[in-house]
Amino acid sequence: MLDGGENAMSATGAATEPEPVGPTAERPYMPGYGIAGPDEGGGLLPWSWAEERLRAARNFWVCTVRPDGRPHAMPVWGAWSGEALLFSSAVPSRKMVNLRANPQVVVTTEEAENPVVIEGRAEIVTAPHELQRFIDLVNSKYATRYRVDFLDPEVNATVAVRPQSVFGLRQGDFTGSPTRWSFTT
Repeated sequence: MLDGGENAMSATGAATEPEPVGPTAERPYMPGYGIAGPDEGGGLLPWSWAEERLRAARNFWVCTVRPDGRPHAMPVWGAWSGEALLFSSAVPSRKMVNLRANPQVVVTTEEAENPVVIEGRAEIVTAPHELQRFIDLVNSKYATRYRVDFLDPEVNATVAVRPQSVFGLRQGDFTGSPTRWSFTT
C-alpha cells in the first residue's frame, strides 16, 4: 500500500510512479427516469469515455450566472488539457463579467446524444507556460496559427475550468449508462 506519495517498486526493484487516481464514478440520482443500478445496463462509463469526448468536441457551451441571477449560455472553442477545459474570451465579454462575479460554471459538449457536462470553478490563467499550452492545443485542434500574444491578459482572458463533477451518458443506453464522476479538490 502506498502512502504519502511514495513510489511503488517494480518486480526488478526499480522505483515506479504511482498509478494516477481518476475521479470516482457513480450512478447519478435521476428520479423518475428509470435509471438502472451501477452494474445494470451498460454499467458505469469509464472516465476515458468522457475524456475522449472532451478532446473531440469542437464547441462547448459555457453556462454562467449574471450578477442579477439570470442564466447566460454561450458557445466557445475549447480544449481539454487532461486536467481542465480551457477557453478564452474577451475580457469585457458577458461571460467574463459573470465569471469574475461568480466563478461557478457549467460547461457542456455540443453533442446532446453523448453529452459530457462539467460542473466546476473557473480560474483565470496568466502563467506564460499555461498560455502557450492552451495556444498549442487550440492550434493543433482547430488547425489555426494563433500566437501566444493573442492571449494578452489585458484583452483576452484565458480560463481553466477544473471539474468538481462531470456527468455523461451514452446514446442508446439512456437508463443504463448515466455516470457522474466526482473529483477531489
